[in-house]
Amino acid sequence: MERQDWSGGFLVAQEASALVDLLCKQNSGVLDRIFALVDPNRMDQLRSLTNNRDRVSATVDYFRTSDHNICRRFLSTVYLYCENIPFYLETTVLSVAEHTTGTNFNHTSDHDNSSPSRNVKRPRLDYLQSYTDALKTMVLQKHETVTVAVVKDIHLDDTWVYLRQKNPLRVKDRTIQPQASLDNHEGEESEHKVSVESLLKTTGRVVVLLGQAGSGKTLLVHCLGHSWAQGSFPSVHLLFLLEFRQLNLISRDLSLKDLLFLFYPACEDDEEREAVFEFILSNPEKVCFIFDGYDEFRAKLTNPKKLESSIDPNKPLPMTDLLSGLCNRKILPDCTVLITCRPRDVTDMFTSPGFITCELQGFDRLGVKEYAEQYFHEKGDELKKKAVNLLMDNRHLLSMSHVPGLCHICCVCVDHLFSCDGTHADLQLPTSLTQIYMQILLAFLRRCNGGGVSGTPLLQRYRAKIVEMSQLALRGLEESTIVFKDTEVPPELKEFGIKSGILSRVKLTFEDGSSGYGFTFMHLTMQEFLAALHLMTSQNITESQLKKKLNLKTRWTIKTDPKSVFTDSLHLYVCGLAAEACSSSLVQLQVAEGVMALVQKRQAVVRNVLLGLAGSTSQTGPKIVELCRCAHETQDAKLARAIGSRPQFELRNIRLNAVDMDSLAFVTAAADQNVCLDFGGCSLELDCLEILPSFKNVGHLIRKYDDRFAEALCGILSKLQALWQLEFISGGLTDVGAAKLARALEDCPHITHLNVSDNSLKDEGIRVIAETLSRLPNISSVLMGKNVISTDGVLTLIERMAACPSVQEVHIEGNKEISLSFSQSSDTMWENTDLNNTEGTKNLSLSYNSLSNKGLKKILDLLPELGTIQEINVSENGVDMDGVVMLASALCNQKNLRRVDASGNEKKKLVLWFDTNGSLTHCDIQPAYVVKLCRQLVKCKNLLEIEFSHLKLSNESIEKLMLILPEMSSLHLLNLSHVDLSTNGALLLVRSLADCQRVTAVELRHQAEAFIKFVPEKAEAAICKLTEYKLSKANVEKLSRILENCPHLSELVLSHNLLRDEGVKCFVDYLPKLKISSSVSLSGNRMTQVGALDLVNSMNTCEKVVAVEVSLGVEDQSLIHFVQEHVNGKTLRLFSNSLQSQGLYFLLDSLAKLSTIHTVKLRNNGLVSEQIEYFVKQFSSCHQHRDIRIEEPWLTGNAVISLIAKCLNLQPHIREIRAYPEHFSPALQSISYDGCDIEGQHLAPLTLPIQKCLALQDLKFSQLKVDRKVTEFFSAVIPSLLNLRNLTLDLKGAAEEDVEALAEALPNTPEFESLSLSQLVLGDRGAAIFGRALQSVPNLKSFNLSQCSGWTTARGCDLVRGLVQCLSLTEIRLDSVVLDEEGITILAQGFSRLASLRRLSLNNIRVVTSETFVNGTGTLCLLASFKGFRQMEDIELESWRMGDGGTCELVKYISSWTKLLKLRLSKNQLGQASAAKLSQVLPLLPRLSELNLSENQFDQQGSKALCEGFMSMKALKILHLTSIGSSDLVGVASSLKYCPSIEDVSLSWNGCGDSLAFTLAEILPLCTNLKRLDLEANKITTAGATAIAKCLPSCPSIEVIRLWRNPIAKDAENLQDQRLNFSSV
Repeated sequence: MERQDWSGGFLVAQEASALVDLLCKQNSGVLDRIFALVDPNRMDQLRSLTNNRDRVSATVDYFRTSDHNICRRFLSTVYLYCENIPFYLETTVLSVAEHTTGTNFNHTSDHDNSSPSRNVKRPRLDYLQSYTDALKTMVLQKHETVTVAVVKDIHLDDTWVYLRQKNPLRVKDRTIQPQASLDNHEGEESEHKVSVESLLKTTGRVVVLLGQAGSGKTLLVHCLGHSWAQGSFPSVHLLFLLEFRQLNLISRDLSLKDLLFLFYPACEDDEEREAVFEFILSNPEKVCFIFDGYDEFRAKLTNPKKLESSIDPNKPLPMTDLLSGLCNRKILPDCTVLITCRPRDVTDMFTSPGFITCELQGFDRLGVKEYAEQYFHEKGDELKKKAVNLLMDNRHLLSMSHVPGLCHICCVCVDHLFSCDGTHADLQLPTSLTQIYMQILLAFLRRCNGGGVSGTPLLQRYRAKIVEMSQLALRGLEESTIVFKDTEVPPELKEFGIKSGILSRVKLTFEDGSSGYGFTFMHLTMQEFLAALHLMTSQNITESQLKKKLNLKTRWTIKTDPKSVFTDSLHLYVCGLAAEACSSSLVQLQVAEGVMALVQKRQAVVRNVLLGLAGSTSQTGPKIVELCRCAHETQDAKLARAIGSRPQFELRNIRLNAVDMDSLAFVTAAADQNVCLDFGGCSLELDCLEILPSFKNVGHLIRKYDDRFAEALCGILSKLQALWQLEFISGGLTDVGAAKLARALEDCPHITHLNVSDNSLKDEGIRVIAETLSRLPNISSVLMGKNVISTDGVLTLIERMAACPSVQEVHIEGNKEISLSFSQSSDTMWENTDLNNTEGTKNLSLSYNSLSNKGLKKILDLLPELGTIQEINVSENGVDMDGVVMLASALCNQKNLRRVDASGNEKKKLVLWFDTNGSLTHCDIQPAYVVKLCRQLVKCKNLLEIEFSHLKLSNESIEKLMLILPEMSSLHLLNLSHVDLSTNGALLLVRSLADCQRVTAVELRHQAEAFIKFVPEKAEAAICKLTEYKLSKANVEKLSRILENCPHLSELVLSHNLLRDEGVKCFVDYLPKLKISSSVSLSGNRMTQVGALDLVNSMNTCEKVVAVEVSLGVEDQSLIHFVQEHVNGKTLRLFSNSLQSQGLYFLLDSLAKLSTIHTVKLRNNGLVSEQIEYFVKQFSSCHQHRDIRIEEPWLTGNAVISLIAKCLNLQPHIREIRAYPEHFSPALQSISYDGCDIEGQHLAPLTLPIQKCLALQDLKFSQLKVDRKVTEFFSAVIPSLLNLRNLTLDLKGAAEEDVEALAEALPNTPEFESLSLSQLVLGDRGAAIFGRALQSVPNLKSFNLSQCSGWTTARGCDLVRGLVQCLSLTEIRLDSVVLDEEGITILAQGFSRLASLRRLSLNNIRVVTSETFVNGTGTLCLLASFKGFRQMEDIELESWRMGDGGTCELVKYISSWTKLLKLRLSKNQLGQASAAKLSQVLPLLPRLSELNLSENQFDQQGSKALCEGFMSMKALKILHLTSIGSSDLVGVASSLKYCPSIEDVSLSWNGCGDSLAFTLAEILPLCTNLKRLDLEANKITTAGATAIAKCLPSCPSIEVIRLWRNPIAKDAENLQDQRLNFSSV
């Protein structure tokens, strides 16, 4: 209890209910004694109460407000005369009575004889008091042991922790007032600073005290114990401080009683033990448990869900269950628990009720200085001054000294260095934590040496002891041991350890109650350092064992993570010992020969592991920080540069300390580029900001938090010379902080992007920042949304922005979004002006401002004065339909107004566009306004688009609209998407094809996308698409009569209209009357086989039909094609139609009448062998050249061979068999087997027939399973094929001996020209045989050995040597082959003689000895051999890593390759210089149709340079620019309009935003041949995707646009076009 609470009245008020219950149970004699203390007048009132409880309650209430002395006498009487007082009430009453009266109830008094219970109660209190005294004595002794070497006094009321998480508390101590330092902030999520003293001020909760190693957790909890023993926490009667390192020694089950009396004062007898334990059970709110060092506990606390709801304190339990029960309110639910651990272990606590997490903070700069001054206080003023100045001036030492334990270590280190060298100038200061510990080790060894200096280095002199000590340290870590028993440490090692200070002697209590001594390292970090020393020096440690220790630690943990102990820093020390500065120390600790080479080899292993981790892109923020820590320990610039190559360090929701910041500074300073530091949600001490100026290459800084952080940031902001983007978001920045930040920004002219969104800025803060922008010449983007700006603030901001000539866009949407965009072409300073002066403003958004029609008219009147304005957004301003009609008139009369978007639904959208083609849109426009609006728009002279979306139009309205359409000469597009049209209404719209000659397309999809397109003059061809309506036979007849009057119809689509067989028959009957030039689609109309045969019959009834394709399967596809140029004969394709015998006969009858039928393709029609035979016989009876293609799932293996043999017997004139196994005729010229599931056993019958095919020129086998019979087949067949020209073998599972046999069977005839082998494992002998065989085919023109392997580099040379002897080669494909430098040299020499080469593919060449190849020599040599290629058409050089130097060499020759069609250079580390070179040579390649430059690093300037080259590429069809290191590809998109042949474009994985999408929306309609566009993994939002979707009606050629991995709401209403693909495939 607090001092002011020692009053009887307070106790009576607090325990009133308990006192009333007690007094009601007493006899009348006791009550008479109490009533006698009451004032007589008051007593008369009490006697009037007839109910005894009411009288007792009124009596207690009287004493609550009575005089102090009277209340004291009341409590004394209660204690002396009442029977069966509850123990907790008895002790409380006694303590108050003794304190207020000064009476000692331990001595006899006059009341002894009159109190019969007195002799019973007194011993119970004596036991408790004596136990409490003994407990305090033990706590004080432990405190003295722990603090023996403490330099600085600890003041708990001035030592601070930060609340990391707070849940509502259960405050059980009713004797004190709630503590303002903690309880006044319940529920806060933000960090809140409180004193360590306050942690025990309020009882009844679980407090977890976090802190990194060396932060002082153990010291502080012992100080808390000392403070309790001195009487500072009167609410806590008993305090037990237990160490987890001691609890590790207990393996048997214990009850709570066993645990407490094992480690703390033993009671003299069972009665005393029971009395104390009864007090604990009866008064849990007065008991506190402190458990220190959970991170040192070997086990993990049991999940409380696995425990009983209430646990018996007397029941023996495993230690993990017992501790979990205490921490999670299963045992003594009202007690106080304080646990210390490292931050990573906090998830083990399971957040029980009343759970509080707080974290110890290290020293700030002043704290470091004070500690250092205290440490050197007795070492002389001169040394103190030099040492303190050195510590404060050295950034690396200072950053580590923010941790109290490390501060002490640094002081010891500096002390040691001064004692050795003496002068400041001569000191070789350590630059890493590992190097500091090396100096600490030397300082300890110096103690053993008596402080003197000897000729032998200390590490060498004490080598044996250090080796033994480091071995003990590693064994302890691996066995999770931090306390070593006396028997586990050899005597000599104990003596050495104690004398040097490396080991400390500790007293232990074992589970049997006995005591003893053990040993620990002076700190866990020293144990880890020595363990790392053993890993790096012991010959018994293998490289694989060493690598296993180099795993990065994460700071994010989950409850399911396994318990991990003693491993915080081991990997860091291993990395630190890999530093060059530590090499000499490691050498001194070894005695083997060639020590330096062994040390360097082990150090290289560590650095190589870290280099591998540096290349990973999947690491989270905590692991990135750990990787930077490792790099800093190694002091390796190459490693730091590799880590710093990542463009962004996303360090979210972790605590960063000064050492982390120092490591990040080291890495970013080594980077070759600007990097982004994202500190969003990180806990970051303000002192850490002092390190930020050392971040040399930080260009982008993201940070949350408040004015305090802003103030600290302002002091160093101007020192960040590379900083160009600052994001101060999602914090508590107010106008005060904004003013300071604005002043600091004035000294940062290099800032281009500023984001202060989601703060607490009001009008003044927004104004101050806006005014500051005028002094930032390079600013391009500012975001200020989600603040607290008023309407007046909005107007002020608009006024300021309108006055700026460099502002491009102002977007304000209430408090939700405020964005400003600027151009960087003008450095003109801003001047105050009004809204009319918007010469530089491009976009102006005035949404949500209640302008109404009247305000809109004012804006329209101002349009001529608004200069270069491009967009005005006045959405949500109450504009009605009269305003829309007014806008329609303005659209025709205002010169610059080109587009109005208006919607009357819940969004109330209204946007005016200037200098761009646009549309008039209103989602809820009434039909009566349609004619009125269109009459206004007839006057429009500019190119016009009208969009009437989401409304219902009657047939009458459509009739009137059709009458007006021919008059609208400027109309370009009429969009009727999602309009509720009747079938007759849709047919009326189709009639526009006949009524208006400018109509080029009518595309109507029921209640979905629908539009009519126009051209300026008469349309040469038109398209009609009418889909997803229910067309009856009468509708089909009406439609057909309309289409009869359309002479220029090229394509008709009537898919998914439920025509069925009747509708299809009706349309086919009308077909001869229609003038359709290209095709008709009747897919998805649910026809049966009857309808399908009607379509087939159209080839008879309509002379213009040249092809019919019908599939009644899943595809449900039906197409009719009409006469095209260069098409001879007619084609029938029937897929998945389940033709029965009758259907087949009808089909044959129809085909028999067609003498011009050329091709029949039948796939999966359920035909059996007999039907196919019959079909082949009948169809080929005319002896004309015809092509029959049949595919059925059963046509594999023997079945297909048998069928082909029968067909050949029926028809001997077959000349070519492709795609299926065959029996053959002598006239056969080509055989192609592709995926027929044929094995060797099927080939034997074909040997003799193929040997007779003397005219055979082409032989292809794909996916053939190779065995001995296959080898025998080829060995027998190939030599007999004297006219064989082309051999293609894609073989699966070929053994090495089989490949050798195939190699020996290769033809060596002059006619042999092409050999393609893929997926083969040749082996050395096979490669050698192929090399010799190639020398025998000098006329070989094409050779493909892609994806082949299995030979050594020597035999690879033989293979290449034979290949380059084939001087007639026009094509070489050697993808993924393995060669050495000699092989590359042979290849280069051979290329110089192959002047006829046209196609070359050398992707992914693997070079065994790669240094020469990688550094450019081999690459340049091979590229130089291309000089003689004059006929090159196709070249692929992917994954060469040639760099800009290779590009410079390559472009020397590309310029002369005028026939080049394909160029692939992906994954070549090409940069800006390569882009510049390519932009110069690409215009010289007029036939280039495919260009792949993906996965290079061109950056923004490089991509712009490429655009210049793209503008001249008229033949380009395929352009792939995936992941090229630039998010600004707007220029690339714009250049596509100069590529009229483009079909396939990939701009994926570039991080491009909506600016790219908006540009593509303008460009895509101009790319009339584009089929595929890949925009995967960019940053396009729903707005950008919507813009693209809106242009799709004008892009009929596009088949798919991939938008996977973009932040897009794919369920948005405007994104339902099936061509928009949001999946990963």
